[in-house]
Amino acid sequence: MSAPPSTSARPRVVTAPDGAGPGPGAAPWWTSAVVYQVYPRSFADSDGDGVGDLRGITSRLDHLADLGVDVVWLSPVYASPQDDNGYDISDYRAVDPAFGTLEDLDALTEGLHARGMKLVMDLVVNHTSDEHPWFVESRSSPSSAKRDWYWWRGPREGMPAGAPGAEPTNWRSHFSGPTWTLDEASGEYYLHLFARKQPDLNWENPQVRAAVHDMMRWWLDRGVDGFRMDVINMISKHVAEDGSLADGRDADPRTGLAGGGEQYLCGPRIHDYLAEMHAEVFAGRPEALLTVGEMPGVTVADAQRFTDPQSAEVDMVFQFEHVDLDHDGSKWRPVPLDLLALKASFGRWQAGLAERGWNSLYWNNHDQPRIVSRWGDDSPEHRAASARCLATLLHLHRGTPYVYQGEELAMANFPWRSAGELRDIESLNHLAEEAGHGADPEEVLARVAVSSRDNARTPVQWDASASAGFTTGEPWIAVNPDHGEWNAEAQRADPTSVLAHYRRLVALRHEWPVVALGDFRMLLPEHEQVYAFTRRLEGADADGRPASDELLVVANVGGTPVDLADLLPEAVGAAELVLGTAHGRDEADVLADPVLAPWEARVLRTA
Repeated sequence: MSAPPSTSARPRVVTAPDGAGPGPGAAPWWTSAVVYQVYPRSFADSDGDGVGDLRGITSRLDHLADLGVDVVWLSPVYASPQDDNGYDISDYRAVDPAFGTLEDLDALTEGLHARGMKLVMDLVVNHTSDEHPWFVESRSSPSSAKRDWYWWRGPREGMPAGAPGAEPTNWRSHFSGPTWTLDEASGEYYLHLFARKQPDLNWENPQVRAAVHDMMRWWLDRGVDGFRMDVINMISKHVAEDGSLADGRDADPRTGLAGGGEQYLCGPRIHDYLAEMHAEVFAGRPEALLTVGEMPGVTVADAQRFTDPQSAEVDMVFQFEHVDLDHDGSKWRPVPLDLLALKASFGRWQAGLAERGWNSLYWNNHDQPRIVSRWGDDSPEHRAASARCLATLLHLHRGTPYVYQGEELAMANFPWRSAGELRDIESLNHLAEEAGHGADPEEVLARVAVSSRDNARTPVQWDASASAGFTTGEPWIAVNPDHGEWNAEAQRADPTSVLAHYRRLVALRHEWPVVALGDFRMLLPEHEQVYAFTRRLEGADADGRPASDELLVVANVGGTPVDLADLLPEAVGAAELVLGTAHGRDEADVLADPVLAPWEARVLRTA
């Protein structure tokens, strides 16, 4: 179509139906909001040192305002040794000098608020840095007053400290190797589910919880609008009466290590801890705040309880079921995506949270490879079309959509050629571990290149200049060489660009309550290329008269055309094209055409 259809003059349903999640007239603001994630190190650099910073983010706020997003989620900018790019925090109340100052953060907050956007901070409280004063004191002596603020345990019975396999449990770290590191001074081990420099806090200790709550209140009083809570469902471990922790199941015969997730994912006191946090930090505040729980391994049933307003725990979950579908038990063993499995996963979550609970919708974040390379087609022929198609699918589901920086520009994976180009601790640890097992380095690098978190961490591509407008210096990680063509400046004024399409998707959620609150019905669940569903909302218009809206979303998730004439006849000759991804065609022609082009998506009003 030559221009996108307008969405400004349509009749609107303004209330939700009885029993549909948020009740009639009571839908929380975040049901129609869109969140944008900023990874500060790679967003924009203001001082030429090659590392993104807070002033750089503030300088680009008009880009976010133009996109129309409601919330900015800021990945950690706290003081940190940067072993895991800021997810190892040494001072929760200070900004790392690499990113600026507290005053810079205040200016960013004010800039966002002036443009009608909220700021959500990353809350990383499953663990701290080993350089945090709490851990330094905890490590100083077994009799330290803060010893019990972390998980300290002696070696296995009958084994000397430091012997192979003497660790208190066989749990495997998410960043390779055991989850326990020996402190030779005391002869005890400390627990770290992630890197060695990220010791886990002991949430069984009420002093730990009180200190975390006090820190959170401090940030809210400073003007922050909520928190995205990093791996928050790991804070409660299964502890036996004697204080011991149990081994994980199904250990790897090569290493003797097991995942162990059954011992710390959604542990026995997780609901108590989150309810207490809500009561101590959020209850009674007049501000419209947002709480998001990142929860690996969470089930639909778990999410219902976590996000049930009656439970008063978190507003929404950030779950991983769909992004675990394209690998064989390990992210380093990727397999092609099965679209039927993706539809089944999304359908299960849509149905499971239809009446109680709320979900986050995302393709990308700082831990995931770029979606246009992962499940789209980043070839020159189909890159823009597949980016628009996948975006349409995601944003038309029920839940709160998240846009990760650069996603709105169809940024793609980096063409990694050597391990020396990588910066991510997870990727580098895996390369080293596999080399120790005698694996072929080129084969391992090929797998890492597909799945590395560094794919999401290359600098945002603002323009076609040498460093993509990200910095005037040498960037901390390489800029994708395709930035000359794929950048914000090239797309900003182009109504057919991926950026323009994201603007329309954000506006659609704001303007059409059926997108935010309508029910969901999957169509053609067994079709291997077409992803189709309906969204329907019944309620009342602005004058209180009965009204309803129904949308049909249909997408060709593939590189060959699909004829809908017999497959989905209701999509042909629909009443209205609300939004489409094919450009250069009139709306009437699109509505009458039964053939979906490769990677074409249509949002149709059927009556």
